[in-house]
Amino acid sequence: MVVSVIVPVRNEAASVEATLRTLLTQDYPRDRYEVVVADGFSTDATVAIVRALQGEFANLKLVYNPDRLSSAGRNAAVRHSVGDVVVLVDGHCRVPDAHYLRNVVAALEASRADTLGRPQPLDAPDPTPFQQAVSTARSSRLGHNPDSDIYSAEAKFVAPQSTAVVYRRGVFERVGLFDQSFDACEDVEFNQRVAEAGLTCYFTPAIAIEYHPRGSLAGLFKQLARYGAGRARLAAKNPRSLTLPALVPPAWVVWLVAGGLLAVVVPYLGWVYAASVGLYAAVILSGSAWLARRLPRRVGVRLPAVLVGIHLGFAYGFLREVARRLHR
Repeated sequence: MVVSVIVPVRNEAASVEATLRTLLTQDYPRDRYEVVVADGFSTDATVAIVRALQGEFANLKLVYNPDRLSSAGRNAAVRHSVGDVVVLVDGHCRVPDAHYLRNVVAALEASRADTLGRPQPLDAPDPTPFQQAVSTARSSRLGHNPDSDIYSAEAKFVAPQSTAVVYRRGVFERVGLFDQSFDACEDVEFNQRVAEAGLTCYFTPAIAIEYHPRGSLAGLFKQLARYGAGRARLAAKNPRSLTLPALVPPAWVVWLVAGGLLAVVVPYLGWVYAASVGLYAAVILSGSAWLARRLPRRVGVRLPAVLVGIHLGFAYGFLREVARRLHR
């Protein structure tokens, strides 16, 4: 099989060289794969780094993404790719070993699936205590949608929505490209169409890739706000994609605001409101204590803030997108 690895980037100078070198030194035949980088008009040294690597590796392509969004970058790269198989990799990921592409091809051949899903654990070389807390929180049921399999370690056929990242070329011919109206969750929207087309997804830990966790609470909040907005946009386009876990954070924030205002006017609601806030605090603190039981103290003490940041960030993005759509 000829494999095309698609890498959409924008301002990834800090990590893109390490990611690309791992991809460009795979033990897969050099004339049987390519790496296609789609740059969204980076303002740092990303393009210079990619061009320097092109001098070493003939199978590295650079295309431009004037729309800057990841969805548009993926489409630009797919259009310029030639492989029978398309593999999605982000510019801030760590590819674990030189056998990655061989593992991809082996999994496709063995499963005969249309797509492959992979675990996407959060890790970083020499992580800070905050990054360790983010990794722990995001892999827990309190910090991630329990319907997703991306933290699973079991090889199995799954629904493609939250995990598919490897596609046979025919998948794009069947369902089209990524929706460029999305600037987050475009992969979930695309995979929703994959599922509705009746195509199969095989999930395998053999093709896991590590993502770098955010290094600050502000960065984490911003990331989750983008996810929340993307999920709201997806729900507007395809209401069947909306799940109960995705509604819980925005519903909780609506209650925090509306319930607090109502409690001022209706006295007995004050007790209900206080009880609900106390229950949430108890869940966060007890869940954090459970997750922290084998972690260093400097990591564990950060877990409550990280979990609250995850919930509020997602809710903010979701509700902001809903408000924008209602306004329009």
